[in-house]
Amino acid sequence: MSRLHEIEVFIAVAEAGSFAGASRRLRVSPPAVTRAIAALEDRLGARVFNRTTRNISITDVGQRFLDSARRVLSDLDSAEREAMGEVATPQGHLSLTASVTFGRSALAPVVCGFLAQYPRVSVSVALLDRVVNLVEDGVDVAVRIGELPESSLIAKRIGTVDRILVASPTYLAAQGGLTAPGELKRHAVIAFTGLMPNREWRYRNGQKPAVIALNPRFEINDAVSAIDAAVQGQGITIALSYMVAEQIRAGTLVQVLQEFTLPPQPVHLVYPQMRLMAPKVRAFLDFAAPRLKTVLQDLALRQAEP
Repeated sequence: MSRLHEIEVFIAVAEAGSFAGASRRLRVSPPAVTRAIAALEDRLGARVFNRTTRNISITDVGQRFLDSARRVLSDLDSAEREAMGEVATPQGHLSLTASVTFGRSALAPVVCGFLAQYPRVSVSVALLDRVVNLVEDGVDVAVRIGELPESSLIAKRIGTVDRILVASPTYLAAQGGLTAPGELKRHAVIAFTGLMPNREWRYRNGQKPAVIALNPRFEINDAVSAIDAAVQGQGITIALSYMVAEQIRAGTLVQVLQEFTLPPQPVHLVYPQMRLMAPKVRAFLDFAAPRLKTVLQDLALRQAEP
């Protein structure tokens, strides 16, 4: 077993936080990960991880070794890319992720343009309405909507979206408009679970955040289906502004309780921290950021309203 392989496995375990996560990331068997860490510890004469039946934690020795190990791999990676000419020409495989609706409407067209400009790069996109662990799942770049938790990820802000309530003019004509959040309880609510967890609507009451519990008439985990039901006059639904900008522009949906909308939510491109960024990642960030920013501006409600 090579010392370089041991270092690669050690870094993968440290970043994934588990032997199983490192196994998936490196696409090797769990026993191979265990053997590599055992060989490294024999070589160093000290433990690099403390293990229990439930989790692992890095030791002081392991933490000191981690920085040096990362430098070794980074320098080797840089030397290999220079030898292959990758520094000048982005190449290789790029892994991306975003929410389902944003990926369909905004990210996919940008990726197609990126592929046309960089023929030596291939791309896989995972559209998921859940947060992905970029390091553990081997993802290069993600689109994240909403406030970001504290993490080691690097974030590049590309715009904002609003979380709003919408209904069709025909529904409101038949059922009446709304002037206060409490009136939602007498209306048919279409709940997209990705934006209305626990059947609650969060809003702004003056300068303070507030929440109201609702009993949805129709609950679904797909944003497009919820929006379609609202267009058909089935009730009031929640959506992110970019999802319904075209419908608002066309007049098939209108915003309700607009004065109670929470402040805009940020949209970021996020990627793992690295000492030397791969050219394919840098090229995608430089290509995608201004284009996605333009898409979000074009779909902003202030431009979508008649």
